[in-house]
Amino acid sequence: MYRGGMGEHFHEGELIGVLTPEPIDRVLDYRAPEGGCWLGAFVEVPLGPRKVLGVVWGPGRGDFEASKIRAVSRVLDAAAMREELRVFLEKAGAYTLTPLSQMLRLASRVPGLSDPPSMRKIYRLGQGEPDRMTDARRRVIETLVEYGGLGFTLKELSDLAGVTSSVVKGLVAQGVVEEADTPRDAPYLPLDPDRAGKALTGDQAAAAEALRAGIRSGRYGTTLLKGVTGSGKTEVYLEAVAETLKQGRQALVLLPEIALTSEFLTRVEARFGAKPAEWHSGVTMTERRRAWKMIGQGEAQLVVGARSALFLPFRDLGLIVVDEEHDSSYKQEEGALYNARDMAVLRASLNEAQVVLASATPSLETWANAAAGKYARLDLTARFGEAVLPAMRAIDMRFEDLPGQAWISPALQSEVAARLRKGEQSLLFLNRRGFAPVTLCRACGAQVGCDHCDARMVEHRFQKRLVCHQCGETKPLPETCPACGVEGKMAAVGPGVERIAEEAARVFPDAKLAILSSDLFGSARALKAQIEEIAGGETDIIIGTQLVAKGHNFPRLTLVGVIDADLGLQGSDLRAAERTFQLMRQVSGRAGRADVPGVALLQTFQPEHPVIRAILSGDEEGFWRAEAAEREAAGMPPYGRLAGIIISADEAAAAFDLGTRLARNDGPIRDAGGIVYGPAPAPIARVRGRHRVRLLVKAPKGAALQGAIARWIAPVKTSAKLRLSVDIDPQSFY
Repeated sequence: MYRGGMGEHFHEGELIGVLTPEPIDRVLDYRAPEGGCWLGAFVEVPLGPRKVLGVVWGPGRGDFEASKIRAVSRVLDAAAMREELRVFLEKAGAYTLTPLSQMLRLASRVPGLSDPPSMRKIYRLGQGEPDRMTDARRRVIETLVEYGGLGFTLKELSDLAGVTSSVVKGLVAQGVVEEADTPRDAPYLPLDPDRAGKALTGDQAAAAEALRAGIRSGRYGTTLLKGVTGSGKTEVYLEAVAETLKQGRQALVLLPEIALTSEFLTRVEARFGAKPAEWHSGVTMTERRRAWKMIGQGEAQLVVGARSALFLPFRDLGLIVVDEEHDSSYKQEEGALYNARDMAVLRASLNEAQVVLASATPSLETWANAAAGKYARLDLTARFGEAVLPAMRAIDMRFEDLPGQAWISPALQSEVAARLRKGEQSLLFLNRRGFAPVTLCRACGAQVGCDHCDARMVEHRFQKRLVCHQCGETKPLPETCPACGVEGKMAAVGPGVERIAEEAARVFPDAKLAILSSDLFGSARALKAQIEEIAGGETDIIIGTQLVAKGHNFPRLTLVGVIDADLGLQGSDLRAAERTFQLMRQVSGRAGRADVPGVALLQTFQPEHPVIRAILSGDEEGFWRAEAAEREAAGMPPYGRLAGIIISADEAAAAFDLGTRLARNDGPIRDAGGIVYGPAPAPIARVRGRHRVRLLVKAPKGAALQGAIARWIAPVKTSAKLRLSVDIDPQSFY
């Protein structure tokens, strides 16, 4: 059994403490099994009538009747959990006020961990020469020689050599290639950090060298890598990955969207000669288990994944890259409420590793940390190669002659038509899924809401159904009004991407359209295929939600039209201005990424709004300074601290009663210098049939907020009917 990074050994019969991912928030006493076990070992233990997974967390406490303490059933064949990961789980749990058992669940989400190893066939170089040498056979032999006797699966070897599997099988029959059985959880192909990367420009080369120096130092550090869209941030941080691999350490690249991984993996393979390990919801269960085990054994040098990849059992993690670090999908909004960007910094600090936070439009928190000198900052100012930043203009909708039930202005229409004539692509952007956000009755004015949530249902015309974007509940489009019973008066109000697509098809009947919206694809594979088709130039007009803002490269795209630039400016969200600014800049950056300059047009009814003005002028630093000054004056993050308390219950009265009781007994919060606001109904006060009430805790930046909240909520008795969760540093307020 692999025993990398083990510490203390416990002998057979010795009292040990085992942490399980079960909802029991304490370490349980067991006796070490025959042969003993190591600190951090993954074990199977009896719990009641079941056998569950656990990790040896330390010596037993001995505060339980000795005769009733049971022995560990068996030690699993997996790398022991290293001390840095155990400390990371403890610190992350303490910061987010998440029970340790729940944190362990994040670090042990691997299928079949307790299964015996399964086998598969691999192919490596055998003896002798083939009876007849063909070009295809030569490529197979050369591939095997090039990789120094490594074993490959049949598909891997066929793909690398560019031959059919029958060519490999023919060589097996002659003994030139050897077929053998090997455990299915095999090491990944080695990445070659010495392969030449793309030639870098002046500021790219300087940024890459600064990152390499940080990695060579072997110490912790965080760097903001800020560069306009298309400035080559990826190429720069891949040089940091290369340096990490040269040092014999592992690297992790976090991406905000599964759809981005396909293009990124291609770039990694071009740079290092092999694909990295992947970790996200689109990966098969077999591959997840292989990735988890190989990462723990140090046999996976680079991992590309979603936010949950932060909890993988790295053997020697030297670099974490958080790409598009401002993206809201890095915040986990259910279960353990954590922000992957912040947790990446914590994990790296425990590993003496480097962090690269890459973004064209960083979060205000990261911008402020760089301004204060806590993070280093590297700027890439020019776009890569021939590409130049798009020209940005507003279309003042107050002066556009637009008929009712139409949203693409005449000015935008003429610009799209010009692109069609030149054979270039246009993007029409609206950050709203579905066909229409509201369905109402023209007779009585009633809006169709979800039966389980206090959210309006959104019409999805392609599905011919109404969908709740909170809980996923669907129902058929009603013919008669559910409120007044009048027939034929139901109307869709406002636009979603499907409606814009319908309008674009009417205005541009000969154009080939594609819609990019997360709800229209059943699998990550289907979404990747659509993105590749668009990148290949097979589409004239792309209609998309924020999915298109995230790092895709469409070389023929020269026009971006934002249908409703004002959409994110309404509401009381603390981050409304910041999010609108980021989204508009990101979407606009999709235009003109090759050698043809692009144009971004923003349809707005508020061209004089400070956020719209900042977007158009490109004065990013001015925008951040103004936003920072406003937040600092109000004592809001990142210059103050916030925590959200969300109470949910079957009955609204029970949720409000608990909220009121907490608000009245706010002594621990006041002692820490904080203030409690609320209780108030959450903006969406009912989700999945449960009523939701929120309290907001605001405190000075240096306040010991977690301890105060822990003392404040300690007397609360929760149950299945009455739940309470704490959201430290909330990102959204729904």
